[in-house]
Amino acid sequence: MRHQPVIGPRLNRLLGLVFALFAVLAANAAYLVVITLAGTRYQDWFYLMMFLAHLVLGLVFIIPVVVFGVIHLMNARHNPNRRAKRAGFALFTSACLVLLTGLILTRVDIFGLRFEVNDPVARSGAYWIHVLGPLVAAWLFVLHRLAGKPIRWRAARIWVVMAAVFAGLMLVFHAQDPRAWNVEGPASGEEYFSPSPARTSTGLFIPARVLNNVEYCAECHGDLHDGWSHSVHRFSSFNNPPYAFSVRDTRRALMAREGSVQASRFCAGCHDPVPFFSGAFDDPRFDDPDYDLASDSMAQAGITCTVCHSISHVNSVRGNADYTITEPVHYPFAFADHRFLRWLNRQLIKAKPEFHKATFLKPLHQTPEFCSTCHKVHLPPELNGYKWLRGQNHYDSFRLSGVSGHGVASFYYPARAESGCNRCHMPLRESKDFAARVLEHDPEAELFGKRSVHDHQFPSANTAIPHLVRDQLQRADEAVAAHEDFSRGVVRLDLFGLRADGRVDGELSAPLRPEVPALEAGRTYLLETVIRTVNMGHLFTEGTADSNEVWLDITVTSGDRLIGRSGGLDPKDRSVDPWAHFVNAFVLDREGRRVDRRNVQDTFVALYDHQVPPGAADTVHFLLAIPADVTEPIRVDAALRYRKFDTRYMGLVSDDEAYVNDLPIMTLAEDALTFPVAGGPHRISAQVSSIAEWERWNDYGIGLLRKGEGRAQLRQAIEAFAEVERLGRPDGALNLARAYLNEGLIQSHAPAALARAAANDPPAPPWSLLWFGAQVSLRNGDYEGAVENLRDLLRGGFVEAVGRGFDFSRDERVLDTLADAIYQLALIEPDGERNRLLEEARDLSLRSLELDPEGLAAHYGLARVYRALDEPEKARLHADLYGYYKPDDNARDRAVAAARRRYPAANHAAENVVIYDLLGPGFSGLGGASDEGGTR
Repeated sequence: MRHQPVIGPRLNRLLGLVFALFAVLAANAAYLVVITLAGTRYQDWFYLMMFLAHLVLGLVFIIPVVVFGVIHLMNARHNPNRRAKRAGFALFTSACLVLLTGLILTRVDIFGLRFEVNDPVARSGAYWIHVLGPLVAAWLFVLHRLAGKPIRWRAARIWVVMAAVFAGLMLVFHAQDPRAWNVEGPASGEEYFSPSPARTSTGLFIPARVLNNVEYCAECHGDLHDGWSHSVHRFSSFNNPPYAFSVRDTRRALMAREGSVQASRFCAGCHDPVPFFSGAFDDPRFDDPDYDLASDSMAQAGITCTVCHSISHVNSVRGNADYTITEPVHYPFAFADHRFLRWLNRQLIKAKPEFHKATFLKPLHQTPEFCSTCHKVHLPPELNGYKWLRGQNHYDSFRLSGVSGHGVASFYYPARAESGCNRCHMPLRESKDFAARVLEHDPEAELFGKRSVHDHQFPSANTAIPHLVRDQLQRADEAVAAHEDFSRGVVRLDLFGLRADGRVDGELSAPLRPEVPALEAGRTYLLETVIRTVNMGHLFTEGTADSNEVWLDITVTSGDRLIGRSGGLDPKDRSVDPWAHFVNAFVLDREGRRVDRRNVQDTFVALYDHQVPPGAADTVHFLLAIPADVTEPIRVDAALRYRKFDTRYMGLVSDDEAYVNDLPIMTLAEDALTFPVAGGPHRISAQVSSIAEWERWNDYGIGLLRKGEGRAQLRQAIEAFAEVERLGRPDGALNLARAYLNEGLIQSHAPAALARAAANDPPAPPWSLLWFGAQVSLRNGDYEGAVENLRDLLRGGFVEAVGRGFDFSRDERVLDTLADAIYQLALIEPDGERNRLLEEARDLSLRSLELDPEGLAAHYGLARVYRALDEPEKARLHADLYGYYKPDDNARDRAVAAARRRYPAANHAAENVVIYDLLGPGFSGLGGASDEGGTR
């Protein structure tokens, strides 16, 4: 038989091709490994091109390796060199494993056929086989050749040199960044962005096509895109009718005042990022009433997926879009129009999703500080031509609450603190989305063990926008319902008590239920109603609190007879009775006119602010006069209603004098009870409240305590907290201490109340005792005692807080108070100790500014401390900042006086003690006269 060589001439040429491909793949793989180990910051456009080359070379490599291996094995099957055959078979097996794991990691999707392995354990195993397999194969190749013909080391050295040259070329090309090719920067430099603090990482514009490429995201993230497409984030810009009206109004006012719309960029970093960062925001076409905004892709963009996920740094917690946005590194062909190239781009993403995730999902996206960039607002002097003013601020009201576990002065604390905004506003939903993950860490969760994603509709309470843009939504009613479902249970309403003679100091019958007193015909009573936030992480309502319409709707009937009403709707335009109680802020301009068109540039001062903090309450008094001829039982129905936006504002937005407000009205909370009439023939069935008795008393007292003014209400709060203490709760004595501090009873009453709170079984939380104990010590001049308490508070380690996520070092009030107490001690110490204490006070104030850069107490404290440390320039800097952020104490005088004359209902609502008359101007139940805008 003629001898057949194991590698003939043709097979040798095929082997040369295998060696060449292997050399290139080896250099390519070495580059990928090095850059991967270096971290995602080094993974750029060229890295992705090399990864694409790796996939292509790997696919090309399959055929020659398999063909060569099979033929070579067939030719060598009779070869007597067993060692060579064993090593060769192992080598071929390892090469096939490398190729197979490469296919597994690629997630092949071609011609409708999918081969995807998504199990994390399986993918991890495949990855390490694919990475280590070539090293094993190289070792086996050496063994194979050592058992046969000698290795041609000269040829090997040539391949190594070629691979090194190739690697060097890759490093040169690695330094290229096509994102900077032909990209124009703003002619005015960084001034272009002012007064918005938002910045791009390069100072250049980011092309609109990059930020407004939502369909690209939808290809793999259908469920996430669907949620976003029904969100208010999508409709944040000129595609939002109320916002478009307001921002155009602001731009007109600024143009008239300054001849430029530049100051309106204050809005753009949050509302209009696509036109803003691409350089188009100043385009006058956006202000042309005849311009078709619906046909402008930038005007319709809103806050896109890429905008949020391209934010690379939160510059500070000042808000107003104080972030840095970076044009993302996209996979090759992300913007290609050709079908094949788009498929190739998807294959790259599926093969290496880690890069995509690292680019678009950063740890900062899980933090409340990320949300603070747009959900915390101040009005800069460039906008209002006046001074710095605080606007809406979800972030700090959350951080300083018990809900976050950071607020030291809260009335209530949860079983476990919320670490951020996402659990509430991005709830999990079951999904087969490519980004879906199996929920494994919480066995109690509804979706435990199921693939789920975070809902990108961001449900909240904005039912108005999906209603107004319903023609652009597939499921507008479902979008409205999602907000309604989310808002259900965030607050509660309690018809708590009844005071005799319609007086705030009248005899109290409470709590109403199970006992309900009989009402006497012809007499007048005060109905004590309590609003309590129970599932809110920030102020209720926060956001656009001046145009949110939240009111108490009270109806009192006797049989079929209406005998009391507050909060009814006018049948003509569905506006709310202006004499109702509104949970809102009534904001004025300098002339005392209500800021009723979201004209933020005119904001000056609030006439009143009825918002309720998280875990707190508000007590509202309603005057109820019982007609002399009533005999049937009297039923009271109370509801807390919510509508976004109010009728006045929406009438301006629609530019329709006959506008009827058809926006959805949510009922956030309800309560009802029935009173018998003294001497009447009717018997009343037993009535119960689901709220614990101690908690009803406590909420009632909190609502009165928070009024702050009116000694009668403070005395009533003390009586309420005494009842809480009588019922065995430590909250009673603790809140009595708060009330005594407000009343100035700091030498006997407050310390005694704190001692009882500590001795109670169970005791009050130790952090609360330390905090209020420090307040008592400070007011009594015991700075050493205050410092000891506050240092213990910062030190933490409370047994009662273990596992609950509490950290009171993130409450700047603790830091500021401790800094002040230490400063006071420093004044009486000798020089050496004095300087050490001053430096400690300085460091505490600087820590405070990290939490709240606009903090008045910190800037004031630093100005004092730096003066004492003989650093006049720093002292002057913080004194100036204190003046910059400090409210104008004289602002209220003229504006408030004018507003009180102009708006009778709002004037009434702004009184220290407010009693809403159920037989008042709106008694008809149809709403009263608008009194030039009324409270709403």
